[in-house]
Amino acid sequence: MNIDFAKLGGVVPAVVQDHASGRVLMLGFMNAEAFDRTIESGFATFFSRSRQRLWLKGESSGHRLAVKEIFLDCDEDTVLLKVEMHGPGVCHAGYESCFYRKLQDGVWVEAEASTYDAAQVYGGAK
Repeated sequence: MNIDFAKLGGVVPAVVQDHASGRVLMLGFMNAEAFDRTIESGFATFFSRSRQRLWLKGESSGHRLAVKEIFLDCDEDTVLLKVEMHGPGVCHAGYESCFYRKLQDGVWVEAEASTYDAAQVYGGAK
């Protein structure tokens, strides 16, 4: 069984889920090198499509993701990482999960409070 990196031009979506709670934390993309580094290090590494480079989750914030389990979907083109968070959240906007907004009566609302000060951690950059 091989991951099909070719289908989306060299990357696959990587769904990141908290291994204890089951909450979806974020979606990233991995190329073969990012996947290999994740396996070697035990920490989630992704491929930035905008910067065209690898990035270790937490390289700026220190909020790393220790990988507990990895699953591959039936089409072999999406991976699921079950992780343990090392830090208060994964979202660069200061939330535990990147999925902190919900649609309510046709309007997007913040469904939870932030868990850390993103401006302090990232220096105001998003």
